[in-house]
Amino acid sequence: MLPEARQRKIVELVSERDGCSVEELAAEMDCSKATIRRDLNELADRQLIERSHGGAVPATSVGQEQTYRQKEVQNLDGKVAIAERAVEEVHDNQVVFFDAGSTTMQVAKQLPANDTVLAVTNSPLQAMELDDDGTEVKLTGGSLRRPTRALVGPSAERFMERMTFDVLFLGTNAIAADGGLMTPNEDEARIKELMIEKSHRVVLVADGSKIGEQSFISFADLADVDVFVTDADVPTDLAEQFETDDVTLAEVR
Repeated sequence: MLPEARQRKIVELVSERDGCSVEELAAEMDCSKATIRRDLNELADRQLIERSHGGAVPATSVGQEQTYRQKEVQNLDGKVAIAERAVEEVHDNQVVFFDAGSTTMQVAKQLPANDTVLAVTNSPLQAMELDDDGTEVKLTGGSLRRPTRALVGPSAERFMERMTFDVLFLGTNAIAADGGLMTPNEDEARIKELMIEKSHRVVLVADGSKIGEQSFISFADLADVDVFVTDADVPTDLAEQFETDDVTLAEVR
């Protein structure tokens, strides 16, 4: 396993298990304890995990918001699979909004070259990614939230209020057991509400780690979503809610 892939897997395991020992990680990765220790020190320097006695713990505790840098290395294969299915929702001559986030970033990366599509986003990172592929891009403007690299605030909201989009690729921090979509931040909740309000078709993209979780603020319900693309098996109760709300459920692997 290449060092980058090994370190990405270490961050995933530490996050999923709420901490791992050096011994556990060495066995899981089939490499020496010395290699794991070097990886953990490097990951701690990058603030992706925190070192503990004999191992590592997640860089954020329960209830805290993970940074974009932490999210972008977690479950990358699943996010790519989600993105490959999600871009099937884009057609010629559409205006497509890309919500800020690590999963929507993968959607931006998977978008085929198409000079008839106009992309709009509140993510400077995604704007650069889309521009590199030759897609015409507009940014919302606004204030940059450092944890998520998202543009939010009054300027972004005024931009959104004047616009209409054909398709929205929407991210979320949590999908509660009752189907509520949630985020930890009020400014991000408001901009997400406007994205949904201004979009004809809403495609929710979220990996299995978001399902059944809770966060601070609810910004939408399942009834606001047209398509949900995920890499997980959705629990029966939640799947029934999707069916009741006429949401197309696409489970990818």
